[in-house]
Amino acid sequence: MVLEHLESLPIVWTPKPEAFSASPLGRMAARHGLADIDAVTRRATADPAWYWRVGSEDVGIRWSTLYDEVVDSSAGIAHTRFFRGGQLNWADYTVDRWVDEGRGDADAIRWEGEDGSRRTVSYSALKDEIDRTAGALRALGVGIGDTVGLVIPMVPESVSAILAVVKIGAVIVPMFSGYAAPAIRERMEQSGARYLITADGSFRRGKTIPLKETVDAAIADLNVEAVIVLRRTGVETPMKAGRDVWWHDVVPSADPVRDAVPMRAEDPCYLMFTSGSTGRPKGAVHTHGGWPLKVAMETRHGLGIDETQTLLWVTDMGWIMGGVVITAALSNGGTAALFEGTPDWPRPDRLWEVTANLGVTVLGISPTAIRALSRHGDEHPARHDLSRLCALASTGEPWNLEPWMWCFEVVGGGRLPIVNISGGTEVGGSLLVGSTLLPQKPMAFNGPPLGVLSDIVDDDGVSVRSEVGELVVRGPWPGMSSSLWNDDARYTEAYWTRFPGLWHQGDFGYVDADGYWYLLGRSDDTMNIAGKRVGPAEIESAAGVHPAVVESAAVSVPDDLKGEALVVFAVLTPGADHEEASAEIVRLIRAHLGPTVTPKAIHIVPELPKTRNGKILRRVARAVYLGADLGDLTALENPSALDTLPTSAIDHGPQPPNP
Repeated sequence: MVLEHLESLPIVWTPKPEAFSASPLGRMAARHGLADIDAVTRRATADPAWYWRVGSEDVGIRWSTLYDEVVDSSAGIAHTRFFRGGQLNWADYTVDRWVDEGRGDADAIRWEGEDGSRRTVSYSALKDEIDRTAGALRALGVGIGDTVGLVIPMVPESVSAILAVVKIGAVIVPMFSGYAAPAIRERMEQSGARYLITADGSFRRGKTIPLKETVDAAIADLNVEAVIVLRRTGVETPMKAGRDVWWHDVVPSADPVRDAVPMRAEDPCYLMFTSGSTGRPKGAVHTHGGWPLKVAMETRHGLGIDETQTLLWVTDMGWIMGGVVITAALSNGGTAALFEGTPDWPRPDRLWEVTANLGVTVLGISPTAIRALSRHGDEHPARHDLSRLCALASTGEPWNLEPWMWCFEVVGGGRLPIVNISGGTEVGGSLLVGSTLLPQKPMAFNGPPLGVLSDIVDDDGVSVRSEVGELVVRGPWPGMSSSLWNDDARYTEAYWTRFPGLWHQGDFGYVDADGYWYLLGRSDDTMNIAGKRVGPAEIESAAGVHPAVVESAAVSVPDDLKGEALVVFAVLTPGADHEEASAEIVRLIRAHLGPTVTPKAIHIVPELPKTRNGKILRRVARAVYLGADLGDLTALENPSALDTLPTSAIDHGPQPPNP
């Protein structure tokens, strides 16, 4: 959305008057004598430690040893410890406690496969599967502090595997199931993992993907002691004697581990690597008393997740949102909905069908996925009963107005809030959120989550409003990476040096006069066109006003006159006139951003390079155009897009690496 239009955006959704008192946050507030959400926000902002304490109590976190202190920053803000002295286990407070409290028959997981097959797993059944998987891992030699890789499709066993590793005090290392062998190898090497859980294959768009073959190529000469292989597709699978074992041979017969190992709150449980650009992927370290606890609190209080809710997010277990689904749904006693495959295959209404079939009440999806699904027409969501939905949620990238309104009006029928969430692999949870309890403007966030001191600042670190600035955080929060795996210096350099004493997220943000927050894209994506600093989201929103533009990607290229010039790649609706659309896109960008930002070129392409969860890889499009190093392509979902992107006919000379 063009900046000057943000201030004029109206409120389009308002919660019912009784919403707060009926919500999990409202019930917690009443216990502490706080009358409304504003009172809770003021208290949490003034005393974040108070919120972490009462919030964790509200979630019902079970401690084997109660903590001595909520926040300990004696080693410096970047190395703050939370719940010092406390012992707990993510698997215990996520699953075991519900069985102990008599809710073993409640649905923990509902799943639908690409072929339409479905399974429902109760908390009792999930606990038994976790316990036996933990027993199998122990029998194979996995112990406290060991790292265990995971490359597996979105099936119920993915949840069992993650929590089984955690239950015995080991550290899970989830990896995207679409990674090529070099990406898996890099993460196995960096993490030092000697164990791996995978599957024979996976299903995607009607094809069988031989997952185990990729894993074998990745670890061929690594010191991996054991690989557990789940039979998912039945594809012929090579098994290495003395190393590889079938899930069905070792898990059902294993001696179950009934009780979780008590771990210190600051002990690692979850090691999630970023996808990287040209540098090595960063391994974000998350702890038993950090990331999962933070996610459980913020989704309970922002999205209303409790034992009555069923949460589905379009993701992969190798991305951070896969772990979010587990901890948001199960730590709050609700149901985690999983589906295998893609939202629009074998039919354009697949996601809406699965949402109805699984009884989803909160649906999370990316703006890019909505752009793609909206192309198929308004009739597809209308074919399915979406009446059980209470909220929609989004993450991954900034919105532009048209797809946001389509999601709000067509998918949600104008009755549901779209709760924006923005965090990151390293953040653990969110730095900005929406809320089901506050009025909503299109594309906006209501502000920081409770207890998180996010801010928008200028280049000197001074707070700004109604102007573009950098997103930072002015204090520590549970969930932030405790460090990067075996690379504390890189952790400090990446997040704590740009603004000393502040966490620097690398996103541009904006707060309007009414206090609504917006993200405008990565600050390292920002272009300087003839001296005017502009983000790709502004340009792409202007281009998206044209009805034939499905989506676009704006990048800068070297220019002798302007220093940087603008190039736009656009995907059009079928049958659109390319010449007419290109001319109109130029006109719209000039009209919204001024003549200095006139594109040097508009290129109509059939598709843009994306990750599986829908993020457009602008840096890759730019690199193809300039003939530069493509960098890390491990997250690329559609390599075919690279063959359709144009290459500049101009020799720009040697190019710097991608940021």
